[in-house]
Amino acid sequence: MDFIFGTYATDDLKLLHHRMSRRGVQHAYELSPRDALPNQPVTLTVQIGTDTTVSQVACYFTIDGSEPDGSRGVAKNGMVLLLDKADTIWDVLNWGYLSIWRGVFPPQPDGAIIRYKISAWSGAGSEIFADWPDVTATAEQAASAFFKNEPFLDTLKGSPSEGVIFQYRVDTLTPPDWARKAIIYHIFVDRFYPGDGKTWNNAQTLMDFYGGTLWGVRDKMDYIADLGATCIWLSPTWVSPSHHGYDVTDYTRVEPRLGGDEALHAVVEAAHSRGIRVLLDMVCNHLSNEHPFFRDARSDPHSPYRCWFTFDDSEVGYRTFFGTPFMPELNFTNPDARQWMIDTARYWLREFKIDGYRLDYANGPGPGFWSDFWAACKAEKPDAFCFGEIVDAPHTFLRYVGRLDGCLDFHLGETLRKTYAYKTWTEADFERFLERHQAYFPENFILPSFLDNHDMDRFLYIAKGDKAALKRAAAVQMRLPNPPIIYYGTEVGLSQRYGKSDNMGLEISREPMIWGDQQDKEMLAYYKTLIQKRHG
Repeated sequence: MDFIFGTYATDDLKLLHHRMSRRGVQHAYELSPRDALPNQPVTLTVQIGTDTTVSQVACYFTIDGSEPDGSRGVAKNGMVLLLDKADTIWDVLNWGYLSIWRGVFPPQPDGAIIRYKISAWSGAGSEIFADWPDVTATAEQAASAFFKNEPFLDTLKGSPSEGVIFQYRVDTLTPPDWARKAIIYHIFVDRFYPGDGKTWNNAQTLMDFYGGTLWGVRDKMDYIADLGATCIWLSPTWVSPSHHGYDVTDYTRVEPRLGGDEALHAVVEAAHSRGIRVLLDMVCNHLSNEHPFFRDARSDPHSPYRCWFTFDDSEVGYRTFFGTPFMPELNFTNPDARQWMIDTARYWLREFKIDGYRLDYANGPGPGFWSDFWAACKAEKPDAFCFGEIVDAPHTFLRYVGRLDGCLDFHLGETLRKTYAYKTWTEADFERFLERHQAYFPENFILPSFLDNHDMDRFLYIAKGDKAALKRAAAVQMRLPNPPIIYYGTEVGLSQRYGKSDNMGLEISREPMIWGDQQDKEMLAYYKTLIQKRHG
């Protein structure tokens, strides 16, 4: 079975995810329409789980930016919307009935921000606020146990009395036209090229620093342009103690090992002069446990940054990215933490002239955060392209319509790999999936495609070196409407020594780029031809 990192990595995790999402009181940003236009009413839907009894559901909302508050149908701040029971649904896997409640928000003008929270109760019973249980946190806890080869339980996370503050914006923002036509080249900076006149470090394992730099990216810009790529996506370039950079210690500077600020400026200048856009890989969900804000928060209960994180009684002591101690998660219910991250994004758009972001683990911060983030990026740079890494079911992707320009298309990638690498699907299976998949998503939501990436086995490895299979998959990818992503080296036959099933970590698909005579020139020529045809 193919390995795709996330809370749906196995069938057991998928089942747990489903069961958790049918318990308690769940709204999960179920809105219609999903991308509200000015002066358009919006219907919200709330699901009451098989384990929960309620007779009333209410939504407390504000339109002035303040925090909504209320209890048992009485608003304490803002207004109240009482919901009506609309449907009853049988759920086989939980072997019980779900009840569906709905209400309609009144139309709002362009630029309005609607913030709301939802509660449900029965008689004198306890009031439960949506979204409880916290499906994401519960699934992360289970997936973390799975990745450590430990048993996992369906331990409910969150508190019924806390409640989520949801929000949506009314606007007419759309994805940039250039992104729809882009050919994106994904560069893992430490593994791409050290720079002219330099050689790779004497690295012993794939956890070590190989010595790739931004200067090296600059030096290979002609190669990227000659390939036909019109956009590069760089792995994280902020200051970090790791080779991958997904644990940031300073969001204000470029990692000196990669060349520092000067090198990133040089990359952007070299790229833009060739008509190539530049995307940074931004990690908003978490940072390094060596980041000064976290170190201060952890050591001082009275630190101004204490509420920027979630400290608890877990084994680690705080909420983290999949239980990883060196990656504490940020708490974006705190307005200062939220604004700090958004201001950081605007800074790099403005000062470094970058063209947008690939957003790591975007389902961590959730849809409400991205509403603010996306609008701020568009205000700073109207044609910025912001798309999320959301390893989740397709219906979850829909929650981000109108909040991001799009999401990485993991489902298309999975089916391309099943069809052309593993050969467990026929092309008829694939075409049937594709027709429905393309019909499922709205036109104004971009789904960049890929055959492999830095967190999964390379396509050529799982195809057992079958380069004809890679060519067939690449040809299909290049004919589809959404922008294709090429993971560095795939175009020249780069593979890997081990597989994810060897339990050697996520690094094994991050071998250093091959250059010169090591490259498969015939494969490179084939990719160039495909890209030229796509450009027309």
